[in-house]
Amino acid sequence: MQVVVIGGGPAGLMAAIEAGKENDVLVLEKEETYGKKLKITGKGRCNITSSLPISEFISNIPGNGTFLYSAFKNFTNEDMIKFLKEEGVEVKEERGNRIFPASDKSDDVLQALLRKCKKEQVILKTNKKVIEILSKDDTVIGLKVEDTITKKQEIINSKKIILATGGKSYSATGSTGDGYILAKKLGHTIVKIMPSLVPLECYEKNLCRQTQGLSLKNVKIEFVKQGIKKPIYEDFGEMVFTHFRCVRANYFKWFCSFTKSI
Repeated sequence: MQVVVIGGGPAGLMAAIEAGKENDVLVLEKEETYGKKLKITGKGRCNITSSLPISEFISNIPGNGTFLYSAFKNFTNEDMIKFLKEEGVEVKEERGNRIFPASDKSDDVLQALLRKCKKEQVILKTNKKVIEILSKDDTVIGLKVEDTITKKQEIINSKKIILATGGKSYSATGSTGDGYILAKKLGHTIVKIMPSLVPLECYEKNLCRQTQGLSLKNVKIEFVKQGIKKPIYEDFGEMVFTHFRCVRANYFKWFCSFTKSI
């Protein structure tokens, strides 16, 4: 096989589509279906992208955003919208420059990616977990793959492998950090991973239970540290309450206040 893509999420499928224009491509997904995480994004509606200019994409990336400049310029938010429209998925823009499918169905976005893969004759296989990326003399030569149902293992020969397993953010969707392990075995240095998008846990025992399911729009959040008047962080957007709660740890001395915007 000329190119093997590890991971059947949106990144893996898009990579397969591009590679499939000039190569024979195989996509290996360890879950039983593709795009599990994609289907739950945007509360099941799929927040595809933003209408903001690319310069603002870069400025909103923590750390060195300019590192992604060439990637953004090669495939912009406008390119993504054009791609979906060509595959029959109309989009709409909502408050905050957010772009959603007009149908409000994330599955429409996933099906567009899968249709395009088939058009490019990409081979799609589920329930296939990559155990190891094989190499010889510092050159990739293939993969060791296990069928998650039969537990049988096989070797797939390939000199071109795209690692698109995602991070370690939601294990129920298959995002369990496999990519870090595979990369580390090849000799890559993996920095300590930290959560980026996380929930706020309330220490009030009954507040979240009483407000479970409540969704608010146009909410402002401020983080304030004791003894400092100016907020150390603030943001604006939507908020939803769930039933989870926890007792505030003694070392956690941050306070947050939610203010509904006028």
